[in-house]
Amino acid sequence: MTEIFGREGDDSPASPRSPGQRLRSLLNGHSVAGQVFVLQLALAVLLVVAAVLALVFQAPDASTREARQLSAVGAESFAQPVVGGSYQRALQGKAYTSTFTSALGPAVHTTVPVLERDGELAGPVSAGIRVQRANAQVVDQLPLLLGSAAGALLLVTGGAALVSRRLRRQTRGLHPAEMRRMYDHHDAVLHAVREGVLIISGDGRLLLANDEARRLLELPADAERRPVPDLGLEPQLSALLSSGREATDEVLLAGDRLLAVNVRPTAPHGGAAGTVVTLRDTTELRALAGRAGVAQERLKLIYDAGLRIGTTLDVGRTAEELAAVAVPRFADVVTVELLEPVLRGDEPSAGASAELRRMAVDGVPEESAIYRVGEVIRYVPGTPMATGLTSGRPVLVGDLRGSDAWRRQDPEGTQRVLDAGIRSLIAVPLQARGVVLGLANYWRSTASDAFEEEDLAFAEELTARAAVAVDNARRYTREHTTAVTLQRSLLPQTLPEQSALEVAHRYLPAHAGVGGDWFDVIPLPGARVALVVGDVVGHGLHAAATMGRLRTAVHNFSALDLPPDELLNHLDELVTHIDTDEARAAGLRTGGKRADDGEGAWSGGTDGDTDGVPAHLGRTGITGATCLYAIYDPVTGRATLATAGHPGPAVIRPVGTVSFPEVPVSPPLGLGGSVPVETTELTLSEGSRLVLYTDGLVENRDRDIATGLELLRTALAAGADRTPEETCSAVLDAMLPAHPSDDIALLVARTQLLGPARVAEWEVPSDPAAVAPVRAACLRMLESWGLAAIDFTTELILSELITNAIRYGAQPIRVRLLYDRALICEVSDGTSASPHLRRAATTDEGGRGLFLVAQFAHRWGTRYTPGGKVIWTEQSLDGGRPEPGPDSAEDVLDQWDDVPAL
Repeated sequence: MTEIFGREGDDSPASPRSPGQRLRSLLNGHSVAGQVFVLQLALAVLLVVAAVLALVFQAPDASTREARQLSAVGAESFAQPVVGGSYQRALQGKAYTSTFTSALGPAVHTTVPVLERDGELAGPVSAGIRVQRANAQVVDQLPLLLGSAAGALLLVTGGAALVSRRLRRQTRGLHPAEMRRMYDHHDAVLHAVREGVLIISGDGRLLLANDEARRLLELPADAERRPVPDLGLEPQLSALLSSGREATDEVLLAGDRLLAVNVRPTAPHGGAAGTVVTLRDTTELRALAGRAGVAQERLKLIYDAGLRIGTTLDVGRTAEELAAVAVPRFADVVTVELLEPVLRGDEPSAGASAELRRMAVDGVPEESAIYRVGEVIRYVPGTPMATGLTSGRPVLVGDLRGSDAWRRQDPEGTQRVLDAGIRSLIAVPLQARGVVLGLANYWRSTASDAFEEEDLAFAEELTARAAVAVDNARRYTREHTTAVTLQRSLLPQTLPEQSALEVAHRYLPAHAGVGGDWFDVIPLPGARVALVVGDVVGHGLHAAATMGRLRTAVHNFSALDLPPDELLNHLDELVTHIDTDEARAAGLRTGGKRADDGEGAWSGGTDGDTDGVPAHLGRTGITGATCLYAIYDPVTGRATLATAGHPGPAVIRPVGTVSFPEVPVSPPLGLGGSVPVETTELTLSEGSRLVLYTDGLVENRDRDIATGLELLRTALAAGADRTPEETCSAVLDAMLPAHPSDDIALLVARTQLLGPARVAEWEVPSDPAAVAPVRAACLRMLESWGLAAIDFTTELILSELITNAIRYGAQPIRVRLLYDRALICEVSDGTSASPHLRRAATTDEGGRGLFLVAQFAHRWGTRYTPGGKVIWTEQSLDGGRPEPGPDSAEDVLDQWDDVPAL
């Protein structure tokens, strides 16, 4: 329309033009207005020319007629006197006029009869008149004629111009062909469009209705020019069309159709007062919109399923999420069953048992289902469920009432399902990577439409998304189970028997996967016990394997009976070597090159998993391991502790007070280097509880360590008389989060003291003669303890150890006997030289003493102290001896005839 109404010939106010432009536009013969103007002007000119020609040709005839009339009048005038001059006399006869050409030019001769009074013809009277200057008269009148013609032409031209200008405005300067094309297009669009169009006048009469409107409203043939109420429309529709009010997509009934009605006024757009109405048939659109709405809802359901299914790596929870998503947006009831191997994390194999375990029921109370959650199901062959599991394809049962195969599973149970109103089923196998993992059953009741074929594709898509989540959870379950099994196999299976501490422990793996937390209880010589708690930062098999390596290393270092600080220093060196080896291996795998960053770190290659190690640590692998090592001596009641980046212990005194002793802070393992580990000593009264833990207990995403320590203090102070087992349970009940993000290791040890009655100690001078009195005093102590059965072996062991201390050692020399689960003999001196067990030759006079000690004692060893060393032995209280070796003690005694009497 912009192209049509914006043409050059438009005289609208928006495009003002000069008079010359208007005239040229008016004379443009291409427009309808120009053609009408030219036609009117030509007609006016033709009329003027015709008038002039008619005057010219009629002038001679007019002169002749005038002459005839004058001639007749003259003749009659002459004739009247003859008859007496009376005007009342009736003329008799007829007058005759003729035209002829005389020598003087054209003339008119008239003869009139003269009658007597009695009517008789008396005679004729003649008169002649010459015709002069007939054309000259025309010439004299021509200027007036032309002036009149010119005035008339101007009037006609002005009127034509006014008419043409108005016509040009009405047609907007369109060419006839354009007007014809517009009319054709208007007519084609009006009647070909699939939308009804009505034009209603201001007084409520129908002015125009296209073919679609006539079809939709079933209008009669003579509907135009009739009032709207007389058209026989539905009352609401008729009232809307008659009211003239505006409307937008109001859906009204017209017969058996639903029409979307739009009403707009025509006056604002240049038309006369009235309304234009458009009608759309929404009956089919409603059905299409309904299907589109269903499709949109299902797309949204698929989207929601992607967000809500698989939020956890738990197969049972994933099955519940599938059921919760599908009810009630797709089905009224959903049940989900998984194959038994899936629950263990295994992949079902072909031909394996088809036993399924129900994992989820949604839409009905669990007790009303045929099978409840947790029950094992084996579907009968031929049932829709068994068919779906076998074929791997979904199975639709539109009407369960007519399905004998479905009833075959459980006639009584299926009848209860039918009585509950369930009528339609889709059974879809849960399938991922071509492996069937279980079955999802979608049920609809009589309150909903039955399932149709088009529902199969959606059910399969929804189930496929859930199957991927189930498979991920299954694989995680397998890896998690493997890691947990590995870790639990690396943790202490049972705690060793000892009398120094009453110990309880807890280990809880994180929900996200096992980590590297560990604990240990290690008996040491002299009735002492070592308590160990450690943490390898990270999760998974790598952390578990690393934890096993560190725990083994702690056991090996403990066998050397090292103090806590020295043990952690050795452990730090070990971790550094392990870390460096792993970094080198990772660099070789990734093509990295060694680059010294000032700390001896490796760059260019990692194993791709830092296991949550803080960035500032600057290393790969297992850097970030921490450890707390404590040794408790039940004789003195002292505990010696050292920590490498690990939280310090909590101490519960017998009166119930809780404290967190200050322990010198050292870097985590692998980062110590030049920073030495320091120790601290605690004196614990009998009945005190020493609590060791990993940071997972006191710190998580929702709780900082200060808050966690305060909660731990409150939990520990709640019961002063609790046993270690009760303390562990109370602490976990108070502090365990719903979903632990880190492993938790907890160790609670209640101290016990070895009473003075079970400890005997003597000072030994550096004189071989002092051996006998000390030996005798020891035998008397054994008799008081009721250990006479082992006095011989004890006498032999003490004789050898004391003699060696006097001969090779230095003061102070002490002997101590400890009566615990075993008899412990300790001989200490002021030198650090350690004796070595060796096999003496038959010709050697000595060298058999330690061999005898090793033969008669269950265990023996050496430990170093700041002032020297201690050689110790342990003997069974019942007098039992170790199994004899190839060379038994008796054989040695038989060869050793020259044993000095001490």
